[in-house]
Amino acid sequence: MSGKENEILFHQYDVSPFSEKVRTVFGIKQLTWHAVEEPVIMPKPELTALTGGYRKIPVMQIGADVYCDTQIIIRELERRYPKPSLFTEADKGLAWAVSMWADRVLFQNAVAVIFGNVGQAVDESFIKDREALMGRPFDVNAMKAAAPLMAEQLRAGLGWLEDQLADGRKFLMGAAPGLADAACHYNLAFMRWLFPDGLKALEHLPKTAAWEERVRAIGHGDRQEMSRDEALAIAKAATSTTKEQADPHEPNELKPGDKVSVMADDYGRDPITGTLVASDAQSVAIKRDAPEVGEVVVHFPRAGFFIVKA
Repeated sequence: MSGKENEILFHQYDVSPFSEKVRTVFGIKQLTWHAVEEPVIMPKPELTALTGGYRKIPVMQIGADVYCDTQIIIRELERRYPKPSLFTEADKGLAWAVSMWADRVLFQNAVAVIFGNVGQAVDESFIKDREALMGRPFDVNAMKAAAPLMAEQLRAGLGWLEDQLADGRKFLMGAAPGLADAACHYNLAFMRWLFPDGLKALEHLPKTAAWEERVRAIGHGDRQEMSRDEALAIAKAATSTTKEQADPHEPNELKPGDKVSVMADDYGRDPITGTLVASDAQSVAIKRDAPEVGEVVVHFPRAGFFIVKA
């Protein structure tokens, strides 16, 4: 064993907005983690060997346990590293709802504004990759036409952040940063990277502008680097720590030992097939193996994913 089977290996790339969400969580919790740089577009042979076909970024790996989607990544980080918590006593459910809104509504508004303005400069290979991921055309002209309308939607969403900060609090849920801050902030970071003029609305939202600076100042914890080959070798040498767990309230009669497929309900719907190991209302874990990584357990959230018998 390498001694790194209990360390955080984070499969990402630097301009990935969803990776930024988790990197902010690393900063809040002041964690040490290893950045495993993955390609921006397919093919991603090491990543898909690890996940069984899931291609979206980021993915977190701890030994032979693999966590797909920021929702399950952050749940696992909170479980393993509970202090400082990402939640106040009052927002343990609400913050997840804010995060889902940030991922699905605020993010799509930001994407439309960004690519509606810079889409003509995007490389053709990126466009074709995202068309395959989304299952629909990456229509730069349509996004350009929609950009002014989406800018208004974005401004409305940022206005909600301004209202939340109106009482002088430093962060969205109170005095300390948490999940809601990480989830909303990455959308602003994404725009700053690619189209900073899209955030001109902040000139009239001073509390949100100051909040953005505070979240950015949190940083990303202690980042170290690791190669993809080393990450796969760690998975192959390790053993999953996930215990078999049946869900007593499972609505669809799924149980450990069943062969199942898991897929996202929005885009990137490549089905990942394996043997169900554990599940509850918020998570599902499946066991699978591949020559490159041996036997691994791949974890997904339930919200935003479909799980069906294969």
